[in-house]
Amino acid sequence: VLPFPSQVVYNRVGKCGSRTVVLLLRILSEKHGFNLVTSDIHNKTRLTKNEQMELIKNISTAEQPYLFTRHVHFLNFSRFGGDQPVYINIIRDPVSRFLSNYFFRRFGDWRGEQNHMIRTPNMRQEERYLDINVCILENYPECSNPRLFYIIPYFCGQHPRCREPGEWALERAKLNVNENFLLVGILEELEDVLLLLERFLPHYFKDVLSIYKNPEHRKLGNLTVTVKKTVPSPEAIQILYQRMKYEYEFYYYVKEQFHLLKRKFGLKSHIRKPRPRPEFFIPSPLETEEPIDDEEEDDEKWLEDIYKR
Repeated sequence: VLPFPSQVVYNRVGKCGSRTVVLLLRILSEKHGFNLVTSDIHNKTRLTKNEQMELIKNISTAEQPYLFTRHVHFLNFSRFGGDQPVYINIIRDPVSRFLSNYFFRRFGDWRGEQNHMIRTPNMRQEERYLDINVCILENYPECSNPRLFYIIPYFCGQHPRCREPGEWALERAKLNVNENFLLVGILEELEDVLLLLERFLPHYFKDVLSIYKNPEHRKLGNLTVTVKKTVPSPEAIQILYQRMKYEYEFYYYVKEQFHLLKRKFGLKSHIRKPRPRPEFFIPSPLETEEPIDDEEEDDEKWLEDIYKR
């Protein structure tokens, strides 16, 4: 019996630093001897019932300890009689994620000289060079709901209502974060995410931060940065905030939980200055900057409780 979970799923959210983390996992799997199970399927996050059963069966029969990673909405293993694995994930500011995806689809990253041809070779030129402000202000499908409702379904799950922007999907996503995810980190604080992963899952993530900070790895990481990104006008950003109301409510909920977790384990939050938000938008949660150092005795029990879920 392994002292830490032998089944981990990273159902990575698109454009939230997952390629950087997968690069790290490839190194870590060789270093620590766990089975890294990746998928070549990148554009199928929603599955039929039979597809869910088949994928869960394939994951569950992988050699343990394993870490499975794929862009896929949350799967409930117990619904199909399987053992529920430990889930981890990372999200980022919803507008930042949307902009990264918008330009990545068009122009790719630094890994090739003509990445836009590699990423979407069949994209029409007028679509490739569509001004981001025009897309938002003139309500093109790519820049309006339901396309903007992207992060929450990764945590809500495979139910059809998880794809509909609203309170039901939001609350279900929060519930799954609380009950099924060991850690949901914030990309803006990636080093702290890696520190906590190393603390919670040492079988998988021991030494991850030193690898991440290695100049050679940083060079590789820089190749995954999206190129030709531009910033929309304040008017366009305000419209995005309106359209992404539920995404932001979820993001701030996760961010608050992440900061509470950091405080519990004595990490100080280095808060970046937040992006300006319209007056009508949901208020920020209380920031949790100072660490708490009086709960060390409960740390291991908290981890044990997570692993028993």
